[in-house]
Amino acid sequence: MTPVKKETAIRQVEAKGTKIRLNQRLVSLFLTPNSSGAKITVYVDRHEIPVTNRREARARMNVIVCLKQVIDPEAPLASFKIDTDTNKAALQGVPPVIDPYGEYAVEAALQIKDAKGGKVTAISLGDNLLREVMRKPLKMGADELILLEDTAFADGDSWSTAYALAMTIKKIGEYDLILCGREASDTNAGQVGSGIAEILGLPSVTLAKKIEILDGKARVERVTMDGFEAIEVPLPTVITVSNEVGEPRYPTIKGIITAKKKEPIVWKPVDIGVEPSQSGAAGQRAEMLKLFQPVHEDKCDILEADTPEEAAVKLALKLREAKIL
Repeated sequence: MTPVKKETAIRQVEAKGTKIRLNQRLVSLFLTPNSSGAKITVYVDRHEIPVTNRREARARMNVIVCLKQVIDPEAPLASFKIDTDTNKAALQGVPPVIDPYGEYAVEAALQIKDAKGGKVTAISLGDNLLREVMRKPLKMGADELILLEDTAFADGDSWSTAYALAMTIKKIGEYDLILCGREASDTNAGQVGSGIAEILGLPSVTLAKKIEILDGKARVERVTMDGFEAIEVPLPTVITVSNEVGEPRYPTIKGIITAKKKEPIVWKPVDIGVEPSQSGAAGQRAEMLKLFQPVHEDKCDILEADTPEEAAVKLALKLREAKIL
């Protein structure tokens, strides 16, 4: 290794993206030739400082995943109860879960983190969010959990939910990719992801089955009625994820232990610059007229006949009477 002047080394190190304070005691700086050019090794107080190339830093992805706490879609039908006065559904004796499509979005984010490195931040919105339920992304491998938790966030529609999430993402500031499930299992609206993109002025792709990050772009294979289509979109962007992306990974013992040590960040409307009148039920733009469980009535008529021909004639007449034929 060849010693170099301190000022020269500092300029070259900082050109690679690492800042060095001049008041640090620089014990030694060395310039090592290699096949890709000169490599600088910096020692401060006998400890080596890693020098990160800016291109490598850009390759690391900051991914945000939006999740929702929902009533368990796998619960027995008998446990569902609907309050017709408030148009709300509830489960008796069955705890809520993270929306299944949201788990696929977490899996897609972790696949990208495995390939590129970086950080995965999970966000959820609501009131009375159960910590054990909402920690699942952390158990799977996410790095941070932000909960928008307040009575003002309750009972919102797709618009008020998308607006609060978009303002939260804007507050976070640094992000390359925003992932959502293709739809939530309680409403199946599939509007929040596209709403976030519209509010933030970002491109969006829906129904993704595969996501690859290449040179500042996302190459997305999205599900269509007769197969899939491949799309390239610049980053940052919003992508909604379908179940074809791959089964969500099981939390590991290490992930469960790590998740217990991490406290979620809790923000109120004031923390994200949102007025209560823009949140939840107060900020909704759609009105639910009626929520109900459909009633299916089965009726069976027995046609008696002496021969198959007579039965066929009676059946045809019955179908014509019912205006089916």
